[in-house]
Amino acid sequence: MSLEETTNQAKQPQLNKQETNQSTASALPSEPLSGHLNHLSDKQSEALGAFKKECVARNIYTPAGEGVKASHDDSTLLRFLRARRFDVNGALAQFQATEEWRKENQIDALYENFDVDSYEEARKVYPQWTGRRDRRGIPVYVYTIKHLNSKNMTAYSSSAASTATSATHTSSKVPARLLRLFALYENMVRFVLPLCSNLDRPNPETPIVNTTNIVDITGVGLKQFWNLKGHMQDASTLATAHYPETLDRIFIIGAPVFFPTVWGWIKRWFDPGTTSKIFILTAAEVQPTLSSFIDAKNIPKRYGGELEWDWGDMPNLDEPARAIAGSLEKVGQYADLPEDGEAAKDAETRKANFVKGPVVVHDDKIDVYGSVKGESRRKSLPLHLSQDEKGAEIIGQEQSGESDSTVQLSNDLEKVALSCNDENTAPTTNVVTPA
Repeated sequence: MSLEETTNQAKQPQLNKQETNQSTASALPSEPLSGHLNHLSDKQSEALGAFKKECVARNIYTPAGEGVKASHDDSTLLRFLRARRFDVNGALAQFQATEEWRKENQIDALYENFDVDSYEEARKVYPQWTGRRDRRGIPVYVYTIKHLNSKNMTAYSSSAASTATSATHTSSKVPARLLRLFALYENMVRFVLPLCSNLDRPNPETPIVNTTNIVDITGVGLKQFWNLKGHMQDASTLATAHYPETLDRIFIIGAPVFFPTVWGWIKRWFDPGTTSKIFILTAAEVQPTLSSFIDAKNIPKRYGGELEWDWGDMPNLDEPARAIAGSLEKVGQYADLPEDGEAAKDAETRKANFVKGPVVVHDDKIDVYGSVKGESRRKSLPLHLSQDEKGAEIIGQEQSGESDSTVQLSNDLEKVALSCNDENTAPTTNVVTPA
């Protein structure tokens, strides 16, 4: 389809609420925790057991032993099962493909050795965590599209192709832009989600495994959307294939009159389960709708809330997060400053000192990883959990990370994503992006 034909299509009427799932009521699932840890039906529990057994047989999962954690926590395994509506064979195929992809691409090593400046460049062209959460404790990401103009994206592509990404991937055949994207998703599953799982919320027995996204397309023209198709599709394909069920919902705001045409492109990138989580809000609906899901103090001011945060800022942690992970605001962007209890009293100082790049949350500490100017960066910071918080940490969960596993991207991503959308296969639900 030519750009001229696309422009002509833009004159069609606006999407109706039924097609775009705009209504706030429809954004409220009747059983939001169904299929999540500690909220399983008998059949779902049986499926999880069968799934683990098959994964052990294929040597892609190791159960917990005496003094040894499982290779993957139950909440991770359940994401793959939910993505395939608890079809064990379907989940097994996708999980095995993901493990092979992780192993082939050395995803753990990639993330832990990622160049901090390259990571920061990537963060600026994908969704960013505000440091805040919605009413259920799910992290809130914001994606402002207007900054991704031709000039900025050309500069980004050039930098990605010519700048080191990770000391372990100097000769990788995978395009640098994709390696950067992998690192951003790892930050979500190894830092943001585990941190939020350690914070007080309405259902502390269930880990936080997904994100809420505000996508701001204010001021974006049709040509810019067209030019960004590949950039956005990289993220949606990766998420669908290897990070399933990490999207809770997406709120799109600032939609122009031609958005029905753009929506026609976008919905082809996702399965029906994912598109059902996307809600397009009119200007009048933005503040009341966001406020129904997110406390005003956690909504950025530009969207009608009270939060001092704007696109490009480092996370502005809420007080519960600051109480256990405030050390991240005290060590400097490159983790080159000593911890100083006086260094992060005001918001501007916290922004200036919040550590950049790869971070991993463990049971009792936070590890700062990455490399700075070719030198490996390693620093452990305290995770200040109270005894009550430690005791409430995910009842019955076999904890661990996303695991050390991995196989090629591009073509394989497309194959797995297509299999997720096969009409004979239960749909996979997932995220649009993060960072």
